[in-house]
Amino acid sequence: MQRLIILICVILLASCQPTPEQKIKSGTLISDVSIIEVSSGNILEHQFIEIDSGKIKRILTSVNDLNSYQTVIDGKGKFLIPGLAEMHAHIPSPPVSNESLEDILFLYLSNGITTIRGMLGHPSHLELKKMVAQGEVLGPRIFTSSPSLNGNTVRTPEEAKAKVTQYQQDGYDFLKIHPGILRPVFDQIVITANEVNIPFAGHVPVDVGIRHALNSGYSSIDHVDGFLEGLVPESAHANPRENGFFGYDFTMLADTTLIPSLVELSKNNKVWIVPTQSLFERWFAPVSSDQLLKEPEMSYMPGTTLTNWKIRKEESMGKDTDFSEVQWERFNTIRLQLIKALQENGHGMLLGSDAPQLFNVPGFSIHHEIEGMLHAGLSPLQILQSGTMNPAIYFERQEEFGQIKEGLAADLLLLEENPLEDMQALKKLEGVMIAGRWIDRKTIDKKLEVISSHAENQ
Repeated sequence: MQRLIILICVILLASCQPTPEQKIKSGTLISDVSIIEVSSGNILEHQFIEIDSGKIKRILTSVNDLNSYQTVIDGKGKFLIPGLAEMHAHIPSPPVSNESLEDILFLYLSNGITTIRGMLGHPSHLELKKMVAQGEVLGPRIFTSSPSLNGNTVRTPEEAKAKVTQYQQDGYDFLKIHPGILRPVFDQIVITANEVNIPFAGHVPVDVGIRHALNSGYSSIDHVDGFLEGLVPESAHANPRENGFFGYDFTMLADTTLIPSLVELSKNNKVWIVPTQSLFERWFAPVSSDQLLKEPEMSYMPGTTLTNWKIRKEESMGKDTDFSEVQWERFNTIRLQLIKALQENGHGMLLGSDAPQLFNVPGFSIHHEIEGMLHAGLSPLQILQSGTMNPAIYFERQEEFGQIKEGLAADLLLLEENPLEDMQALKKLEGVMIAGRWIDRKTIDKKLEVISSHAENQ
């Protein structure tokens, strides 16, 4: 009798097991894709990537049963890279509607940007960062600066100490340095930042100067700010406050033989560089506002913004200014030399375009920045590294994102073509995956149409 009971239990247990057809499906698989290893440039063909709970679970060379996955994304003939980081982004601050904020975040995502470093922080960004991390708002991973530290917000060492301490306690990821800070105040910022363990980044105030800035240990210097001024020999007796737009007025005084010494200082002090070269080839450049306004991406920005951009560009380099195309050519050539040297012999480069800024539409501007880096002589692999693994190293999050490895975040771009052969391939997105959530091309295009309609009504 006991044997009969055991036999019945075994039969019942077996009948409860799912058949292959009843197997519970879970996770996502990207099948038969070529992975680009951004650390080396190697291409791993015919790879199968299992994704679950927002992370890369396994990378396999074959899969027996595609039907066991809830979602299968066909990667045959396509290329997979990690999501890109926009390391000089701007996030709207109040008053701004939730609709406008979410549109900006999606513009970044639509161009493969899965991480942004917000460069002008606001208390609302701390909450937004949490909401994105928890999946309540769709957007790239967010790192945010403090509110601006500048000549008006920190006028004394005591004020600097208090604000740096408060911003660290508030939970900002780093401090944003803007122009106008006097050197004693800056030095107190550095002392306090080191004491409370919060990095600082951004501009180089004139009173500080590039050499003192580099020796002070910026985590990053953006726009290559201060470097051209640092090429002016003391014998020129130039007034540092007459430097113009990022040193433009000192162009003809610059001694490029001084570049190696500045680059060495950046390397010795482990200072990352964010070029934002697109600003200098679009805003402050001999290209007309009307030509830039014809670009399709401008349809995603409100008309009032576009009008403001046109006015500001003409104020910077219109016929009533001292802008000279000949001087700009020299100015830009020096910038490109600096960027190339800082890539080859400096500490490292981070991809950032300063968006939204004049004629830099969020997400889309990263492609203009890439063009600028190519103009400087960087290779496609170096540029990919500046937007993937380098940001992860910068944030000390190598075990979280930046490469395609098991256990890392499933922030991925599926491309039709190989970007190592042509960086235009980054515009040919099949889809974007952010924290395991797949957004295909069709969904991206539909959402962009909605954003364009929103812009028309603003």
